[in-house]
Amino acid sequence: MERVARMVSERPVVILSKSTCCMCHTIKSLLVDFGVNPTVHELDEIPRGREIEQVLLSRGLNPALPAVFIGGELVGGANEVMSLHLRRSLIPMLKSAGALWV
Repeated sequence: MERVARMVSERPVVILSKSTCCMCHTIKSLLVDFGVNPTVHELDEIPRGREIEQVLLSRGLNPALPAVFIGGELVGGANEVMSLHLRRSLIPMLKSAGALWV
């Protein structure tokens, strides 16, 4: 849990992902298209990535990936990010976290 907290507190937007996950790719692309430069941790490419994924599952995120953190807070997965976007809440949240300046 401490490792996850350190990982997500380092930047305004952090995505825990897997390099083979199509929904992870979709969310990364969406945020990059907005002009966000997210920190991405590919859990299938780092030591203890599976352990981190299990922590996310134990916190109720199912599927565990992608896991999107904005301003150090867990926003959720692809469904939650897309819902925020459709409700026009995502851009203000990204601006508030310092991930967008326009």
